Amino acid sequence: MSGIVGNRDYRLLWTGQVVSEAGFSTTTIAFPLLVLALTGSAAQSGLVLGAVAISQLVAGLPAGALVDRWHRKRIMLCCEAAQAVAAGGLVLALYWGVADVWMLVVVAVVMGLSRALFEPAEEASLPRLVAEEQVPSAVAMNAARTSAGQLSGTALGGFLFAVGRVVPFLFDLVAHVIAFVSLLFVRLPRQAERPADGPPQHLGREIVEGLRWVWSRPALRATVLCVVSLNLFFSAYYLVIIVLANERGVPAGEIGVMAAMLGAGGILGSLAAPYLHRWLSAYGLVIGVFWALTLLTPLAVFVHNGYVMGALFAAIAFLPPAANTAIATYQLLSTPDGLRGRLGGVLGVTGGLAAAAGPALGGWLVEALPAASAVLACTGSIAVVTLVTTFSGTLRGLPAAPRVRELEETSGQ
Repeated sequence: MSGIVGNRDYRLLWTGQVVSEAGFSTTTIAFPLLVLALTGSAAQSGLVLGAVAISQLVAGLPAGALVDRWHRKRIMLCCEAAQAVAAGGLVLALYWGVADVWMLVVVAVVMGLSRALFEPAEEASLPRLVAEEQVPSAVAMNAARTSAGQLSGTALGGFLFAVGRVVPFLFDLVAHVIAFVSLLFVRLPRQAERPADGPPQHLGREIVEGLRWVWSRPALRATVLCVVSLNLFFSAYYLVIIVLANERGVPAGEIGVMAAMLGAGGILGSLAAPYLHRWLSAYGLVIGVFWALTLLTPLAVFVHNGYVMGALFAAIAFLPPAANTAIATYQLLSTPDGLRGRLGGVLGVTGGLAAAAGPALGGWLVEALPAASAVLACTGSIAVVTLVTTFSGTLRGLPAAPRVRELEETSGQ
């Protein structure tokens, strides 16, 4: 971990993005509060928040292809600038008293499109920004950064909105300006140029090429399915547990502590992930995490105290970052630089769909079953995935990620 901390360029990128993440999370909390204050409509609040997720999902695959075409640092700079301009426009509209729901939707779409481009650009840049042996630490630190930004932004959003309607969005503006300036000083090696005399580029064919790359490689395909399954069932389980706690009369304050402990567990797990990655094989980490979740998740049925449930949440959240780090490191280092943006686009879309479907699945389960039975249904689903991963010959034989230079030479990229 000390090596990655000493990397000046990665440190600049990470510091700017932890501020940017806090700004984004602050806005995410403030959006529904602002819409309710302007219109009193919960449906319109959902429309604004949905615009962020929908635009990010719709743009995900094209954005990944564009990341492989364009200079990645410029993409990241443009994304931060666009979000700063959008937040600045909303600040002025609120100050002048002319803000309306359509304007919030536009800002939300800009945020979603910017994240759709920024995330694969940053992920694809990691193997060129840090040494190959530092990639696991960089992946884990990025996960910790995201969790920390979400925790701080979530805590700040409501407080800043109480100070003034404009304040959360002013904070978001400042956050993106800081991230933009930090990025300016990052020295990011440019990706390999494409031959100028080659056939004309076609975005649709490039998207299909990225999808084909992921699907045609059994190890990549298996790791993507692992992450999708983990996100789907864990996000369903989270909603089921909140409903279970509410049914058992757990006070709202304790439910808030539960959510905070979930985030804290994720941060600690991300910090521990590089060390676990060093000690255990990728296969050992993946099946170890799935087996631990299979054993831990049903314990919620017997817990009636919010703080104890929070401790269980923290233990559960501590584990997935290690598996995610092993999987993401393999995915990045086994993919040529010219395809990493499209890999990020595929992962962003599949992960986003799983994250969106998980709460819907959890909501359906608690409607169809008593909350305790819904917990066991989630556990049973995780147990099935655990057995599949345990006996998967593809995952068991997951090779060490080849060195980037060797891979690019053999792939002809």
